[in-house]
Amino acid sequence: MKTPVADLLSGDVVRRLAAYSGSGPVATCYLDVDGRRYVRPHDYELELERMLRPVRDRERRALKRIEDHVRGGFDRSHTRGLALFSSAADDLWEPLHLPVPVRNQLAINQHPQVRQLEAVIERAERFAVLLADRQRARLFVFQLGQLVDWSERFDRLPRHEDDGGDMVKDQVRDHVDSATRRHLLRTAEAAFELFQESGFDQLLLGAPGDIASALERTLHPYLRERMAARLSVPVGAREDEVREAAVRAEEEVLRTREAVDVERLRSAAGMGDGAVVGLDDVLKALVERRVDTLLVSDGFEAPGWRCSSCGFLATRGPGCPVCSKRMGQASDVVEEAVQEALNQSCHLEVCRGNADLDVLGRIGALLRF
Repeated sequence: MKTPVADLLSGDVVRRLAAYSGSGPVATCYLDVDGRRYVRPHDYELELERMLRPVRDRERRALKRIEDHVRGGFDRSHTRGLALFSSAADDLWEPLHLPVPVRNQLAINQHPQVRQLEAVIERAERFAVLLADRQRARLFVFQLGQLVDWSERFDRLPRHEDDGGDMVKDQVRDHVDSATRRHLLRTAEAAFELFQESGFDQLLLGAPGDIASALERTLHPYLRERMAARLSVPVGAREDEVREAAVRAEEEVLRTREAVDVERLRSAAGMGDGAVVGLDDVLKALVERRVDTLLVSDGFEAPGWRCSSCGFLATRGPGCPVCSKRMGQASDVVEEAVQEALNQSCHLEVCRGNADLDVLGRIGALLRF
């Protein structure tokens, strides 16, 4: 039985996997099954075969469970990525069907590889889209590109016959403006009601220029502080058009946030106060439990060492400098660092294509002290 996405988004699944310590190796498989790239199941099955071929003789039972799940067929209408965790030694089986694509990856290690899952949760904020004109308003709430809530209202403007005369025209214009103001007020109230029900994190506004500013001023202060961007999307747009615009805006918001955090990291590290960069210094800070936020480039991997006695992480071994025990090799000490950060309840930010972080060594940490 696959784990519901709602359980994943709570963070409990990732924390449980990060803390998992079984008696045998764990096979972790991330597989992109996005229908826009892999039209037929055979297409992503070939990708799975490519990853399995070099390691098929290792952990046969765990890998066969993964292969059977993929080849057995599943509903792709809301699934664009798979995250599968399997261990024969402890009968671990955790299949996650994700509404977003993932980077193809297969690893066999002592621990589940959870960095990509944490990156999904990090991007799982709820984005509301408010579209309005002078008569109509539509509200959508998206999470990971999926529609989770929506509402619509319509306030027809009064119709008048133009019988001539400037005074009559002025009265009609005032009447229409008054109706528009009432419509915007009701729209703002409906948006706040949806916020109270759905608790969205960011708000995107699409409205003609002559009413956009007025509508924004009418919004509740809680909503104004969540304003992330304005969209050039008409109120009558199709749902898929609204979703695509929301996803593009979400990507821009997240890129901007990443850039701000990386700049904070660069500035603090440059002053030698409150941050460290580079794998060795970050591992040391993690061992000392000083990390508040860990920033790591997506796809960054490096071999290293982990002490099973005291938990020390290092890029060099085998002797542990803390307890003098012999450390075990870690095929990817960056993943070990991510798991340690999650176990310490640190914030984690997986940055995609951020050149500034790459220059800093592809990993850095903002410190608690």
